[in-house]
Amino acid sequence: MLEKQKAGDALPLTSLNHISILCKSVESSLRFFQNVLGFVPIRRPSSFSFDGAWLFNYGVGIHLIQSENPSDLPAAKGEINPKDSHISFQCESMALVEKRLKEMGISYVQSRVEEGGVHVDQLFFHDPDEFMIEVCNCDRLPVIPLAAGDPATDCQRSDDALTSHMSLMPCIKCFPQAKTTIV
Repeated sequence: MLEKQKAGDALPLTSLNHISILCKSVESSLRFFQNVLGFVPIRRPSSFSFDGAWLFNYGVGIHLIQSENPSDLPAAKGEINPKDSHISFQCESMALVEKRLKEMGISYVQSRVEEGGVHVDQLFFHDPDEFMIEVCNCDRLPVIPLAAGDPATDCQRSDDALTSHMSLMPCIKCFPQAKTTIV
């Protein structure tokens, strides 16, 4: 786990609290997040003047907000694009997740990332409003902060003791989603 590091004038944040998703139908999205992803509805402040629902699990909240004009929301994307905006969840068994998605009839794209002998499997799928969800075993890759001044997209790695295992860390420029399969 990374220790808190001073980042100049960065905001004093502690963790991710929630994400908000604008929905065509809060009821449909609520069923999806409960039945597919295992989120639990929680109390939502009654002072809100708009429809919505709050859910919680895995240390993060999902806030569903009913769109005032559902027909104005973007049309169905159809194609599942792993490079689209998404939220990612860690899982214990990729095989079990894939089996459950098949049983539920949810279309997904499967991808595998390989770096320095480490394999990370990913499954991407949409919620009812076409918001992208990823399930992965990304914890296989170490989280290694870059040294001060190192560009985030630089593939040149140092051989000193501090960065000797950085070859396991993905590089944005050199690490495209190589093996992608639509299921």
